Amino acid sequence: MMTVEDRQALHALSTSFETATPHDLLVYAIDTYFPQIVLASSFGAEDVALIDMVHRINPKTPIMYLDTDFLFKETYETRDALIRKYGIAPIQVKSLLTPTRQAEQFGGKLWERHPDECCNQRKVEPLTRTLKAYKAWITGIRRDQSPTRANAKLLEWDEKFGLMKFNPLARWTNDEVWAYIKLHDVPYNPLHDQHYPSIGCTYCTRPVQPGEDSRAGRWAGQAKTECGLHK
Repeated sequence: MMTVEDRQALHALSTSFETATPHDLLVYAIDTYFPQIVLASSFGAEDVALIDMVHRINPKTPIMYLDTDFLFKETYETRDALIRKYGIAPIQVKSLLTPTRQAEQFGGKLWERHPDECCNQRKVEPLTRTLKAYKAWITGIRRDQSPTRANAKLLEWDEKFGLMKFNPLARWTNDEVWAYIKLHDVPYNPLHDQHYPSIGCTYCTRPVQPGEDSRAGRWAGQAKTECGLHK
């Protein structure tokens, strides 16, 4: 449990990186926590940029991804392209329930009837189980992605999972992410070129229309905006 003094010191440390680059924060994070730090990737634009950055700092840094069994084929193809380019070995993390077992236990098409429970079974529980082996994790969230992420710190104590959380791209814009991807020729999910700024499971992701929020394509038509991994 963190004391008031610990929280104040952490806030000051996070603030000190507000004028630094994502690379600088990643160097600090990896130097401090390796090998007990992991990059959580969904192979979206932010995550592939982070894979390139992390690989330049320490190619042995663990990378994990949540395989919900409902990912787009393009997501798997992006994973494979990254494996070929960087020689990484991303850790596949899956639910304890196969889709068939989930349907037997909760009923069919859980994502339509109770999307929070579906995310809990296929994302939150597997991540909770996996992060117990680490002291810190790295995410690709950005402040301008949605109102729920607007207050994301560059580094913070993750109360939900009980470890340090680094958000190196929190200050970046979408344009900065794509400038990095193009500059370093980083493989990316081709669905991004088809109006999918945020890519999750096939059943809960649609293209975004002009003028919509970048995450409007996730759980469209429902009040849900997050899968439960982030505040």
